[in-house]
Amino acid sequence: MRETHRVFIATYIVASGRNGTLYTGMSSNLYERVWQHKIGHFEGFTADYRCRTLVWYQPFESVVAAIKREKQIKHWLRTWKLKLIETENPEWRDLSEGWFD
Repeated sequence: MRETHRVFIATYIVASGRNGTLYTGMSSNLYERVWQHKIGHFEGFTADYRCRTLVWYQPFESVVAAIKREKQIKHWLRTWKLKLIETENPEWRDLSEGWFD
């Protein structure tokens, strides 16, 4: 994986597909974390449900703020998460498209 300007703190949602399984997380290096999801680096939930498509993210200045937002979203109803994604990414396109070319 090459170095990039995409190293930033963010809360994010990856999905298995449109209206599929969702996983909410946070990372201090979103670029690297998305790559790890795409190659199935992590065992467990995201690997089992093939959550590899970055459908939403929100950058933050601090890890504390990103963790707070992650915890907030993790407690949301699924319908609220879907609305968040649909509002900013109605086509459910992979927001990391082109990052790893």
